[in-house]
Amino acid sequence: MPSIALVGIIIFVGFVCGEAAQKVKLPKVTGYILAGIILNPSLLSLIPQDFTQHTDIVTNIALSFITFSVGGTLLYPRIKKLGKTIVYITLCEAEFAFVTVVAGITVAAPLLIHAPDATWTTTFIPIALLVGCLASPTDPSATLAVAHEYKAKGPVTSTIMGVAAFDDVLGIVNYSLAVALAQALVAHRKLDLSSSLLKPAAVILGGIALGVIFGLLLNLLTKHMKKETEGAFIVAITALLALCFGCATLLRTDELLATMTMGIIVVNYNTKRDKIFKIIERYTEELIFVLFFTLSGMQLDFSVLVHYLPLVVFFVLLRTAGKVSGAITGAAISKASANVKKYVAGGLIPQGGIVVGLALIIKQNHQFDHISDIIISVILGATIIHELIGPISAETALKKAGEIKTHQ
Repeated sequence: MPSIALVGIIIFVGFVCGEAAQKVKLPKVTGYILAGIILNPSLLSLIPQDFTQHTDIVTNIALSFITFSVGGTLLYPRIKKLGKTIVYITLCEAEFAFVTVVAGITVAAPLLIHAPDATWTTTFIPIALLVGCLASPTDPSATLAVAHEYKAKGPVTSTIMGVAAFDDVLGIVNYSLAVALAQALVAHRKLDLSSSLLKPAAVILGGIALGVIFGLLLNLLTKHMKKETEGAFIVAITALLALCFGCATLLRTDELLATMTMGIIVVNYNTKRDKIFKIIERYTEELIFVLFFTLSGMQLDFSVLVHYLPLVVFFVLLRTAGKVSGAITGAAISKASANVKKYVAGGLIPQGGIVVGLALIIKQNHQFDHISDIIISVILGATIIHELIGPISAETALKKAGEIKTHQ
C-alpha cells in the first residue's frame, strides 16, 4: 500500500478514536494512543513492520511545536501573578517524583528487569534515570476537561493548572541531565567532573542559547512581515522551529530545551505573541497531536509490555507517591490553604503529552538501543493507566475541595 495511504489511515483512525474517547469523558490523547495500538504492526498486517522506523521527522517536528507551546506558557507577568505557592509546589512535586522513581527503580531493578547481560552501569541505573526523568511532567488536559465540564473554579483548580503548565519545564531539564548521565554510564565513561557536570551543562546551555537566537530571529521576522496572514505565520514558525531543532541536533545541544526557550523568548518579547500561539492552537495542534500520539501507540512492543507490566505498575505507584508527597511539602513550605495542601495532588496524576515525545527521542538515541523498548513500553503503559485514572482523581479532588458545581 502506498505510504500516503497509510498516513491517511493513521490520521483517520486516530481522529475517530480521539472523538470516541472524548464521548466517554476521556482525554483525546488516550484515544490517539489506543488508535496507535489498534494499528500496531504487531496486531494488524495493514501497516508494515518497518513503517514506524521512518517517522522520526514527524516526531521531531511535532515535538518542536509541543515544546514551543510549553515555552509559550512561561509569560513572566503570569508567573509573577501566580505567586510562590505554585512555584514551590511545582519544584517539590516534579523533583520528588523524579527522585522517588529513580531511587525506587534503582533498588528494585534486579527483581523487575530481566535483560540479557544486564549490569548496574549499562542497564539498571540508566533505566532508572531515564524513566525517572519522565515522571516529572503532568498532562493538564484531563484536569482541564474535568474543570470545564463541571465549571470548577477556585484556588485548588487554579493551582493545579498553574503547576501542570510549569512542571513540563522541569521535566525537560531533568530529561537533559538524565540523558547525559545515562549516556556516560552506558558508554563506560568515567563519571568525572567533566562527564557528570560540565558536559550536561554545555548541552543544556547550548540548547538555551540556540533557543534565544531563533526566538529573537522569529520576533524580528514577524515584526517586519508586511503580509500578516495566518498562513504566512504558520510557514515562518514551522521553518524556524525546524531549523532550531535541526541546528541543535547538528551541534549536539538539547533540541527540546532549544525549542522551548524559543517559545519563552517569543511569548515574552514578541508583540504579536497572542496571535502566534492562537494560530498554532487553532490550525496545527490537532493534526500534530493525532499524528504524534497515534504513531506513539504504534511503537509499543506488546511482548516487552507484558514482560515488564510489574515495572509499569511500580512506576505508576512511585510517581504517584512522589507527586502527592511533593505537592503536600510544597504547599506546606509556601503556607498554602488547607484545601490546596490536601487536594492539589489529585489533579497532578494524569501523564501524557510531552513524556511520550521524550521517550521517543530516547528511542532515536542508538546508545540506548538495548533498553529503549523497555522505556517506551513503561511510559506508554503508564500513560494509558494515568489517563484513565487521572480524570477520576481530578474530579474527586475538586469535588472534595468544594470547587465543582453539580453537573447539568
